[in-house]
Amino acid sequence: MTPQPTSTSHHRTTPKSNSDSDSEGAPASSSPAGSDYLRLSNWLQVSWSRSRQALGDDDRPAAAYVERMATDTVLERAARSVLSELTVAIENEPVSMILTDVNGIVLSRTGGDSALFTALDRVDLAPGFRYAETQVGTNGIGTALEVGRPLLVDGDQHFSGPLRSFSCAGAPVTHPITGAILGVVDLTTAAQNSNTLLLSFATLAAARLRERMLDDATELDRAIFSAYRSACRRSSRPVVAVGDEVVMMNSLTRQQFDSPDQMAILERTRDIGGETAPVTILTELPSGTVARLSYEPTFTGSRLAGGVVRITKQVASLRLSASKANVPTPPAIAGASPLWRHTVQAVVDACRRQDWLVLDGEPGVGKTALIRAAHQLVPDRGLAVLDATALGDDLLTEASDELDSGSDLAILHAHVLNDTHLAALADLLQGPQAQEPPRRPWVVLTRYSQDSTDTIPLLRMFPKSVTVPPLRHHLDDIPDLVRSLLDTLGATGLTLSPAASNQLARLAWRGNVTQLKKALEDTYRRQRSGVVEIDTLPPACRSTTRRTLTRMQALERDAIVDALALHAGDKTAAAAAIGMSRATIYRKIREFGIVL
Repeated sequence: MTPQPTSTSHHRTTPKSNSDSDSEGAPASSSPAGSDYLRLSNWLQVSWSRSRQALGDDDRPAAAYVERMATDTVLERAARSVLSELTVAIENEPVSMILTDVNGIVLSRTGGDSALFTALDRVDLAPGFRYAETQVGTNGIGTALEVGRPLLVDGDQHFSGPLRSFSCAGAPVTHPITGAILGVVDLTTAAQNSNTLLLSFATLAAARLRERMLDDATELDRAIFSAYRSACRRSSRPVVAVGDEVVMMNSLTRQQFDSPDQMAILERTRDIGGETAPVTILTELPSGTVARLSYEPTFTGSRLAGGVVRITKQVASLRLSASKANVPTPPAIAGASPLWRHTVQAVVDACRRQDWLVLDGEPGVGKTALIRAAHQLVPDRGLAVLDATALGDDLLTEASDELDSGSDLAILHAHVLNDTHLAALADLLQGPQAQEPPRRPWVVLTRYSQDSTDTIPLLRMFPKSVTVPPLRHHLDDIPDLVRSLLDTLGATGLTLSPAASNQLARLAWRGNVTQLKKALEDTYRRQRSGVVEIDTLPPACRSTTRRTLTRMQALERDAIVDALALHAGDKTAAAAAIGMSRATIYRKIREFGIVL
């Protein structure tokens, strides 16, 4: 009988543990609380907990439809032949084979009879819909992605009421070379048809996909990756591998060397990458560190696949970086990267020439600090800084008074002004604009164009615009910024170790300098003086994931980091402390990029 999702409300009860899908199975339970709940199989209990946090008491959560661009990923290429072959085995059977990407978005659905397809359509288990746990709760696709291993979710084990008519066996598909999870193969049928063969077949399909992807990888790529993994296992040093199409570096390289040094190491590695015999060279890095690079070539037969380099720090050079020592910067502005220096110089030049200027950029990039610092180079002129967000209707009156007093003017957040305010401000500025230097005041606006209203009429009065880059575009300036911000906080006795500094330079910093300042404030609350190591940084700074985390994911990450710190890095003890399986905490450490 084909499952028909019920239309009436479902009464959620705690699911029964399935000993077939987890060797640590527990007896059935009938209550979502108390000792019965604690006897649930660990992965299932944690999955339901995550689902409750994400969905609350919603018993009929809906999968979101995601408009997806046409792609030709390595997973989809492998699936075309592999799944078409396997689908023959379940043709006309009441079971459907479903392939998803790593986000749980359904890519394809094959096999099964028409009645089953109709039932699956009713719960949106169809191409384009996302079956992550955060969308529909515990299920064979989303939970397999969370747990990172094959599992079977039977009937009432589903969090969502309408899904309890089904049984789903999901097996993650991993890349055969990198080990990254690419998606899930899921076998879904009516709950009454469930059996252990579902999980076996899903696991078989995932293995076949890995085999096909490995066949598609070039022989040279496989050789260089094998040599790289072997070097990482045998060595406790930084390791880099370079092939024709592949570049890899281990976590020690990223921790011990900042971005400019990493780029220099890669360039030197490429320089010697064509050598067919082992080579050892000494190279001086941008930071002044001298590194010893020991290169070993990798072959497949007689063909050179690339090479693996083991890196040893030698000594720090006594030379000073001329680029930092010889180029003056305004007071209170830290950073010496070419991109940042170009931006600073553009603002300084505009201020000196009294060219009216628009500073564009994301919130927190330092637009206001840049204006103040540039203006300090012309101490004979006063500067009034007015925030359009805070002043509202009083902005025009304040601006008029400051201009009458002969002050230069900075108007912050001009993108929040409505049409009336923009027109009035343009009228107000016409008189000062007509004056000639040195009587003409310097006027500068800041805005974030992505949030901007139509400011074109006003912008015509400003001959120049400068975009202040987000922090992620000049991460080389992190060490200088950290020192400047710590000094501003009064933490003059606090420094960051090279590993901690490099860790900060690996983060995305979507909140820019404002976010960095908050992270350093949190660090200062944890440690007042001395050298800060990675384990003292806030939890958010010990995770290198570049994706935006939901609040639930951020809380989960912080809980893992705190548990690891409490148990001195013991993953087993940390997992037990937060009710998570050992396999899950290992996967979460990789997923969140947590640095131990």
